[in-house]
Amino acid sequence: MPGIEKLPIEETLEDSPQTRSLLGVFEEDTAAMSNYCSQLYQAMQRIYDAQNELSAATHLTSRLLKEYDKQRFPLGGDDEVMSSTLQQFAKVIDELSSCHAVLSTQLADAMMFPITQFKERDLKEILTLKEVFQISSDDHDVAMNRFSRLSKKRDNDKLRAEAVEDVYTSRKKQHQTMMHYFCSLNTLQYKKKTALLEPLLGYMQAQISFFKLGSENLTQQWEDFLGTIGTSVQNVRREMETEVGQMHETIQEMERSCDPLYVPCDPDPAHSPVCRNLTRKQGYLHIRNKTGLVSSSWERQYFFTQGGNLMQQGRGEVAGGLVTDLDNCSVMAVDCDDRRFCFQVTSFDGKKVVTLQSESRRDCDEWISTINNISKRIYLSENAEELAARVNQSALEAVTPSPSFQQRHESMRPSSKGRAGRASSISSVGSELSPALSVLSLDALVDPETPIQFDIISPVTEENSGQSKTAAQSGRRSNPFGESGDSTSEDSEDSILHQLFIVRFLGSMEVKTPESVDIISETMRQILAARAIHNIFRMTESHLLVTCDCLKLIDPQTQVTRLRFPLCTVLQCSSHQDNKRLFGLVLQPAGGPGDSRAVCYIFESNNDGEKICDSVGLAKQIACHSEMDRKAVEKRKETDKAKEKQQEELSKQKQIEKDLEEQSRLIAASSRPGNPPVADEQFLVLSNSQSEDSDAGEEGKKKGESEA
Repeated sequence: MPGIEKLPIEETLEDSPQTRSLLGVFEEDTAAMSNYCSQLYQAMQRIYDAQNELSAATHLTSRLLKEYDKQRFPLGGDDEVMSSTLQQFAKVIDELSSCHAVLSTQLADAMMFPITQFKERDLKEILTLKEVFQISSDDHDVAMNRFSRLSKKRDNDKLRAEAVEDVYTSRKKQHQTMMHYFCSLNTLQYKKKTALLEPLLGYMQAQISFFKLGSENLTQQWEDFLGTIGTSVQNVRREMETEVGQMHETIQEMERSCDPLYVPCDPDPAHSPVCRNLTRKQGYLHIRNKTGLVSSSWERQYFFTQGGNLMQQGRGEVAGGLVTDLDNCSVMAVDCDDRRFCFQVTSFDGKKVVTLQSESRRDCDEWISTINNISKRIYLSENAEELAARVNQSALEAVTPSPSFQQRHESMRPSSKGRAGRASSISSVGSELSPALSVLSLDALVDPETPIQFDIISPVTEENSGQSKTAAQSGRRSNPFGESGDSTSEDSEDSILHQLFIVRFLGSMEVKTPESVDIISETMRQILAARAIHNIFRMTESHLLVTCDCLKLIDPQTQVTRLRFPLCTVLQCSSHQDNKRLFGLVLQPAGGPGDSRAVCYIFESNNDGEKICDSVGLAKQIACHSEMDRKAVEKRKETDKAKEKQQEELSKQKQIEKDLEEQSRLIAASSRPGNPPVADEQFLVLSNSQSEDSDAGEEGKKKGESEA
């Protein structure tokens, strides 16, 4: 006989969609076999009923024939020939009736009993195991959902222990039930052959026995055939018994070895460390699906990587569906409010973001490392695992987080020896891994020698000592962080725009070309990749205050200004294309516009990043309009001053003309004849002084005309 299809009992613990799909095929086959067996049972039952009816009818016929002599017929009642003939028929039919009775007994034992046992015992056992398996699978899903929703707080250890015990019990029950269910389904593949052959064999043997009296040749022919069939049935039965024994041994061995795997906690790192060299991975994850503007739900699906794609597959699905393209994507661990062990995958163009949750921290780290390796297209090379190991080592050397502000600036001025060593290491890696590490080299937009700053460091200079002395002399308290609370309040009160946003600092790094439109997205990609590689999850939360003069990062607890950015130094501000909560700022350093260096800061906000960028743009517009208004006011003041000066000059000119007219009138009056002699001397004096005033007035008039 051909090979028997079997369910893999070794894969029952993983419970993958492929195994569920194969189980679905066996269940469909079982349902089809149950339907067919019911129809065959009805047909054989009709045969058995017909045979019983035939036997009873034959016996009734024989009895009636025997009672023919006892009948009182009005005519022909004394026909002895007819009576003897009927007696012979009655004898033959009586023998046939006995043969039919034996045939009915043989059909009941050899035909109806095997198919009844298969229908009532084996098929019902399969259905019962199916129901038990479904219940255990549902209990396991409920336990996993309860375990996944555990809080991150430390004060509910009792609930966590209960959830872990529930997961252990349900997973063990599901595994054991699934193994026995698979064993029964595999056994059914053998039993369905015997269940079909044994009733037919019994039926044919009963018929041959029935016809053996008059069909010796036919009996010999059927005996050879039935002997062959009987031998095959015995071989199938022996093979079934051997396979059942092996399956029971496998179940016992897996029950002993798989007991630690039922617990959903992280294993011992010493025995099972995180493997960061994988280029393929599969397993169950929870995916976040948005159900509304602010609401979302989590769904448990089976995820696997196929080439450069992330696929998901449900239990009832035959094939997986595409989730996102992993080539040149970015992946990072995220801190969700309602779930643990979460990470986020962002596509290359930033249009699709997928948030996933793993079962443990180790599984989360392995998924992040695997997706990072796939995003670098390492899976296309021949020795993918060795290449992934070298890539992770080079990435750890290339991106090192700076723990403090002073170390950051010291690292920005590396020595020539260190620079040459780093350049040689990068060039050697690039020469060995040129086809797969082309995406690892930093873009020309970002300075490759600049470390990434993951913390906000407020540099305290020596000016604080002078400020504290001045504040002590003036009787005011000094701020040890170099910022004054009074100046902050005055700037906030004088500013027209005053908006406050809650942001979290992701990182900053120096960039080469601040005017490029892609500089912020490239910096986001570098910083998110660095945080994922180094497993940096902590983010500094601050309040971003947007005013018409500057941008301030304020400590939400102490209200101390951590950083202050004047609006004139803000060159760009934009958000992520798909994850609108991410936004970045490109700032010109204190060197001024002539300095080609710039620093890009990346933040995550609770609000929409576009709103923050619009607020910064509005602040710059208000500042620009204020500057234009100030210049217009100054120009207006200068114009008013010029007009006032011109008005003064005109008034002086009019006064001079008025004086000249008065002097001319006095001169004309003094030159008239017949004036009294007593006043001659006076008139002479007046005439002399007037003449002097006239000369001075003419000179003033000429001077005024020249000035006008």
